[in-house]
Amino acid sequence: MKVMSFNILCGGTGLKMISTRKPLVRDILRKYMPDTFGLQEAHSIWMKYIIKNMPEYDYVGVGRENGKKLGEYSPVFYRKDKFELVDSGNFWLSEDPDVPGKGWDAACTRICSYAVLKDKSTGKCFSHFNTHLDHVGAEAQSEGAKLIAERADMYPDVPTVVTGDFNVTPDSGAYKSITGKGFLDARHMTENTDDAGTFHDFGKCSQIIDFIFVKNNIKVLSFKTVTELVRGKYPSDHYPVAAEIEF
Repeated sequence: MKVMSFNILCGGTGLKMISTRKPLVRDILRKYMPDTFGLQEAHSIWMKYIIKNMPEYDYVGVGRENGKKLGEYSPVFYRKDKFELVDSGNFWLSEDPDVPGKGWDAACTRICSYAVLKDKSTGKCFSHFNTHLDHVGAEAQSEGAKLIAERADMYPDVPTVVTGDFNVTPDSGAYKSITGKGFLDARHMTENTDDAGTFHDFGKCSQIIDFIFVKNNIKVLSFKTVTELVRGKYPSDHYPVAAEIEF
């Protein structure tokens, strides 16, 4: 199966305008048609557009500011024809994860949404957690990553995928927090991979800060940073990352 993570950028002016980039994001998703995918910075305008233009999918997730529709979502989308939703939830990356709010030294409210899915053809279950860590607070990044790993252990025998914009590089405390809990970086689990940066700020830089982590007997067949332009334009200030996995 194919999984993807994509920070689609909440919006901006000029090349960053949502109206300019909507069809570009759609085209990338349509080209790869992942079985599940996690988005970041997907506020209500983006959510309405993706839901309308990707009818093959359902999703779990809520706005991070109030647990309803306010603020950015970190949703998990999944193919309705392939999967049955078994369980789902949302929690905030904070000392009080069951209510909306900032945690530790975070600059923003941060959330993680997850889905436990059953493959209709095989009956096998797996979980997909998706998040967007804080861009400022190092403690919030590290503690948030640790909290996600701990929450994923609610399903100890279920193959688990964690996707997200972690806002950190692989030498960070947050990266070590999640890998220290047994999660493996899909980028390094296959020879069919790359070392391309994922955050590029419309061609201005190159940093690896978006990840797909896996745990519980997941085999990674390939990993790809999707660096292609669409009609000569960047769909976002991040490249999507995609992995083909089996379990």
